[in-house]
Amino acid sequence: MSEGGIGRAVALYAALYGGYGALSPFLPATLAARGFAASQIGTLLAAAMLVRLVVGPPTGRLADRYAAVRGFLAFGLAASSGLTLGLLAGDGLALLVVLVLIHAATSAALSPLADALVLSSRSGAVYGRIRGAGSAAFIATTVLTGWLVGRFGNGAGLTACAVLFGGAALVTLGFAPGAPAPMRGDAGGVRALLANGPFRRLVLAAALVIGAHAMHDAFAVIAWTGAGIGASAAGLLWAEAVAAEVLVFLWLGPRLLGRIGPARALELAALAGALRWAVQAQTTWLPALVAIQALHGLTFALLHLACLRILTRAVPEGLRATALTVYGSLGLGLASALATLAAGPLYGGLGLPAFWFMSGLSLLAVPVAQRLRPDSRQNEVGHI
Repeated sequence: MSEGGIGRAVALYAALYGGYGALSPFLPATLAARGFAASQIGTLLAAAMLVRLVVGPPTGRLADRYAAVRGFLAFGLAASSGLTLGLLAGDGLALLVVLVLIHAATSAALSPLADALVLSSRSGAVYGRIRGAGSAAFIATTVLTGWLVGRFGNGAGLTACAVLFGGAALVTLGFAPGAPAPMRGDAGGVRALLANGPFRRLVLAAALVIGAHAMHDAFAVIAWTGAGIGASAAGLLWAEAVAAEVLVFLWLGPRLLGRIGPARALELAALAGALRWAVQAQTTWLPALVAIQALHGLTFALLHLACLRILTRAVPEGLRATALTVYGSLGLGLASALATLAAGPLYGGLGLPAFWFMSGLSLLAVPVAQRLRPDSRQNEVGHI
């Protein structure tokens, strides 16, 4: 990929993840200001997650079938931008519910389609730099939007998201159209994907490692503040994890992949998760928390880089958007949702030792990743 193409990809990811950074943290507060009760907000956000899980894979499959990843991504971004403005202007609970659910459908496949578009542009070697720019933009936009919301109100977050998503749609149109892929029936394409052993194993490994983050995402700050750690220190611990993610995407991750290969990198991510949650299960001592938060770079960013490297070798380009949306929906989304459901009763009954279950989930991914070693050293396209 040329420097211009890399710059375009960086701009796409910065606008896409910047839009998420402007919307995700502030949408619940916006809904509350419009009259939604806390229980209604939780139910609506859960319903939106379900919509994304259902709509994502078929969207990826259609983008593959018609060799139109660029078009589907640009349309999804533009529609999401318009619907975000609709949320800003909408009035009445029923209308807002409809807008949130339609927004969930149009945005369901944005990240996987962006990955498919960039990887099809032969930029896999620099994908870490591009994805790291997205994570950095998420952090910067979240901080900036927080300031804007404090000054102008909750609508500032929705406005910023709409502008960024609209900009991302325009950037997407600057990519070259995809070459037509051999046409397959929808059922045949999905059957071929599900019959792909390396793909199934990487989805399972990702589901175990990412699902194990659920208890941390839901209860870590509660555990920390309950142990006397101040809110500002808890925020810095969270920021440290995201900074480690950016570092791995930009620098450490690509070097580890080149040195040990994607399958062993996936094993390392799983072992890092097992260690991270084992320590969390035993202590809230601040120096220990500082040490394990840095492992987020391995448990998320390295995992994602390794999975995409294996996926691009194991899945032909004509099924890549489908594979990425299935990976995002099942390997990341559904696993997180199920683990979050389990995390509530576990943490409520056991407290901090409940993190041992998350450590065990991560450890289960190690033998799955080990089975990817011989597969990940070969190009599997001809054997799907």
